[in-house]
Amino acid sequence: MLLLNACGTADKMAPGRKVDYKKSRTTDALEVPPDLSSATINEAPDTLDKASAQISDYSDSMPATGAETVLPDQASMRVARDGDQQWLVIPGEPSRVWSRVREFWMQEGFLINKEDPRVGILETGWAENRADIPQGVIRNTLGKVIDFAYSAATRDQYRVRLEKGEAAGTTELYLTHRGVEEVVTGGATDTNTVWKPRASDPELEVEMLKRIMVYLGVEEQKAQQQLARTSTREVRAQLVSDASGTQLILGEDFSRAWRRTGVALDRVSFAVEDRNRSEGVYYVRYNDPLGDQDKEGLLSKLAFWSADDEVDATLYRITLIASGAETRVIVNDAAGKRDNSTTAKRILTLLEEQLR
Repeated sequence: MLLLNACGTADKMAPGRKVDYKKSRTTDALEVPPDLSSATINEAPDTLDKASAQISDYSDSMPATGAETVLPDQASMRVARDGDQQWLVIPGEPSRVWSRVREFWMQEGFLINKEDPRVGILETGWAENRADIPQGVIRNTLGKVIDFAYSAATRDQYRVRLEKGEAAGTTELYLTHRGVEEVVTGGATDTNTVWKPRASDPELEVEMLKRIMVYLGVEEQKAQQQLARTSTREVRAQLVSDASGTQLILGEDFSRAWRRTGVALDRVSFAVEDRNRSEGVYYVRYNDPLGDQDKEGLLSKLAFWSADDEVDATLYRITLIASGAETRVIVNDAAGKRDNSTTAKRILTLLEEQLR
């Protein structure tokens, strides 16, 4: 036991092992019986004369291959940046980008927890980053035999949001990370573990953006260079209360405020059900980040509101109002009326923490 504990204090993370999510393995191909050729498995359609069949006949009889989902040349893909926030500008319409991004997450070993092509949001399930498992000789030896004996005390989840780019024929891809960590609670004789939220990891966001770029056809070195970030964060959000209620003042124009507010909503676990940029409205519901996990107490639920607020199924309209070089953010109820409740103020407070 002393040796096992010692290996837990060894190298926390080997160099270069920032991300290591489990991936599905490809099994050996099925063996074809000796008297059956694999070429005969996909026989020609009965409607064709096999003696005179041409390749064009097969092409005409086959269903569409989905060529319309093939993306244009990705050499012009670029990283856009606003302060310490960055996102991808990808050539191609959102409908084309969507399928490729979905394939990327499946290849990375993530389950898809939520996907809504209508609003361009794809959310992964919670995944264990095995790069966070302490490394050591004993751990590496046992891990080869009983890998499940070790698990990381952290879980990661990613949300991708696609929007039409400002330039025609482009798509903007925003990625946010959310994390939880296992924390020991209780006394020496009554210990328990619960899952609590941890801060978003910008390094993980950069790493996954880089992997998406490489998957879509950008050279890894080029992707790395474009994503080299320099933080220029400045305070641009202020919470103000007056006779009409509480509002959030953003010191930027509507276009930038709209983009940053969307990312902030992703970070604070709201489910964006719809959006209307022309009216400046995000239609959201609060989404418990651990609500889909073990319901028998192994994983505790996260609650940003008290139980008596009863907001689990409540729809809100996060409304942005342009005011010259500034943008005001208010909370309206489902009917579009100004909401000045305690819950509405808490929503704005959560946004202000992300936008300031």
